[in-house]
Amino acid sequence: MVQWIAAKLSSTQSGPPQLIYDDTCNFCTLAAALAVRHSDVESVGFSELTSTQRARLPPCYEACAHLLTDDAVYFCGRAMEETLVQMYPVLDPLFTVARRLPYYPRLRETIYHYISKYRGLTG
Repeated sequence: MVQWIAAKLSSTQSGPPQLIYDDTCNFCTLAAALAVRHSDVESVGFSELTSTQRARLPPCYEACAHLLTDDAVYFCGRAMEETLVQMYPVLDPLFTVARRLPYYPRLRETIYHYISKYRGLTG
């Protein structure tokens, strides 16, 4: 695991953030299209991943969405949070404050996984 983390930190992308998502899911595809429409985020479906992109992701990357930036890899709820900030920069101070709350990360991930679990109903 330590080796994987070190590889991620030394990897660079030099370009706009990339939202990695499940392109077989209608809900996920619609969400990615919305992000592309309202920000400079690029969308990349699981089926379109390059070996370089895949190398930056965890082995079980298909469990949730990810956001790749030049200097970080965000997973699941945090990836969606960062994507929302890309779409609506005015939200950044709100999320900055929220991240200081001890229960916020767990709440964010719980909401993400709840929506993910029922995405078939909304897609």
